Amino acid sequence: MISNDRKRVRRSKILKELGLTPAWRVRECTEDESLSRAPESDQVMAAPVVAHPEFEEQVEQVEQVEQVEQVCMDSADATEKRRAMILRMDWDQLKESVEGCVACRLCNSRTRTVFGVGDPDADWLYVGEGPGAQEDALGEPFVGQAGKLLDNMLMAMGLKRGRDVFIANIVKCRPPGNREPSDDEAQCCEPYLARQIELIKPKLIVALGKTAARNLLNTDASIGSLRGRLHQHKGIPVIVTYHPAYLLRTLVAKAKAWEDLCFAQSTMQALKASE
Repeated sequence: MISNDRKRVRRSKILKELGLTPAWRVRECTEDESLSRAPESDQVMAAPVVAHPEFEEQVEQVEQVEQVEQVCMDSADATEKRRAMILRMDWDQLKESVEGCVACRLCNSRTRTVFGVGDPDADWLYVGEGPGAQEDALGEPFVGQAGKLLDNMLMAMGLKRGRDVFIANIVKCRPPGNREPSDDEAQCCEPYLARQIELIKPKLIVALGKTAARNLLNTDASIGSLRGRLHQHKGIPVIVTYHPAYLLRTLVAKAKAWEDLCFAQSTMQALKASE
């Protein structure tokens, strides 16, 4: 909050900049007036600065703009402080912070937060969009039909949930109606995923679906244009493929997804061989 003294000083500065400060002049006294004054009143008291009434609304508008700008600056500063704090957390602190997070509106409709599941020292990191209804109820990602398909995909690659794989999402709370997370919701959750990536140190990230690809790679390009190529997220290789939920609706895309997983396998082998 801005103190009254600071408000008065600021108002005076605004008036001065607008050229509205009255020019006070000392009126010369007549001889009679000089004689009638008390001898001790040698000092002239400064008259207060008073704005003309028609300028009051203009000054108030300037002050309102300044106050809004100050709120925005304070909000941005708080966001940076929150991110910096999250990026210093260890694994247990991070999980606890996610469980109590109220940074965005998704906290109002969630049943449980979904931190992620798997090996915290995994070479593989799979990132999806956000929890669905079943994930929200159980607190674990990919537990419905899409989760079963993902488990089958992992098994075909010689992997298993909880062993050398960690599975997470862009957001930790379920968007109502299973809608796509908004940009501000994803931004609020970004420090959590960023810290998970720093702690896990995966060799390879697999982005499942457009939302994961967009947030990890900062691009609005289509999945079709991103597939089959190696991308980077802060120095970590990223491969993009379809979300399992999309594959359940679009069976013809399963063959393409298998191509992506084969590409991921060969990439991982090359990464390990280069160590």
